[in-house]
Amino acid sequence: MKQTVEPVLQDKFERRFLYLRLSITDVCNFKCNYCLPDGYRPNGTKNSSFLQLDEIQRVVSAFAHCGTNKVRITGGEPSLRKDFTEIIASVAQTQGIEKVATTTNGYRMAEHVAQWRDAGLTHINVSVDSLDANQFNAITGQDRFKQVMSGIDRAFEVGFKQVKVNTVLMKDLNDYSLPQFLDWIKHRPIQLRFIELMQTGEMDDLFARHHVSGVSIRNRLIAQGWLLKSRQANDGPAQVYYHPDYLGEIGLIMPYEKGFCTSCNRLRVSAMGKLHLCLFGEGGLDLRHLLTNDDDQPALIEFIQQQLETKKVSHFLDQGNSGATPHLASIGG
Repeated sequence: MKQTVEPVLQDKFERRFLYLRLSITDVCNFKCNYCLPDGYRPNGTKNSSFLQLDEIQRVVSAFAHCGTNKVRITGGEPSLRKDFTEIIASVAQTQGIEKVATTTNGYRMAEHVAQWRDAGLTHINVSVDSLDANQFNAITGQDRFKQVMSGIDRAFEVGFKQVKVNTVLMKDLNDYSLPQFLDWIKHRPIQLRFIELMQTGEMDDLFARHHVSGVSIRNRLIAQGWLLKSRQANDGPAQVYYHPDYLGEIGLIMPYEKGFCTSCNRLRVSAMGKLHLCLFGEGGLDLRHLLTNDDDQPALIEFIQQQLETKKVSHFLDQGNSGATPHLASIGG
């Protein structure tokens, strides 16, 4: 009897892709100075051109058929979609998907996070770049600090065992706040993820002024007794550290460190239905024509597998080349 060989998503460097970052909108209502300092600017298309629910189902199903077991729903700000809860439910109900995560600015969490959890959301990341309300406003362009903090508290109330908090540390803006952040997580089950500021096409000047090396932060943590945790197959890119005296954890995302791309296990699909092999690649590959009906799945899988043959061994950020990415909101970070 002939055995059926299940398709896999693997590149020529033998990296398996178990993790899909799926953007559902590039719209955001915040104006973070390292991403959208002038606010969201439409790119000439209407919101109706974002992936619709049936297309999202087909994308996720195809990836799951190839062994992907984790999906992160991103934006822009994904909760701006009126059908966000339906999207969560659709992804969670896909056979083979074990983890359904989202990254949000947190402004709707207090009101809606219970619905998201009931729909099947298993993991949540919230962007918080300062624990000072005034500085939070200065970085994000929104006076919503208390609202976001209430949302994090509410997430724990409805049953999330851990909340991940994303923080971009920037020289002369918030890098001096490291001790305050550490105090915050001492008795809270928060994984605080320090994300190294990344150069993108529209942010060259800001990067030059405010970039802080993630290695310097890691050295400070190790000197204080923080220890490296082992990595799981579908984890994101963070190096996670724990400390026996802390309930919380620290995650470091350091894209400029040598070997950062060696463990790459994630692919991206933009809200416009384009496959991105790398956050800092040279543009997306259109999948939309392969999402019109369920019968397209074999062709969709074959197309993705073919494109993986062209995936490069690494990005070229260390050479000052950020590819075609204008800002992180454009393809979901």
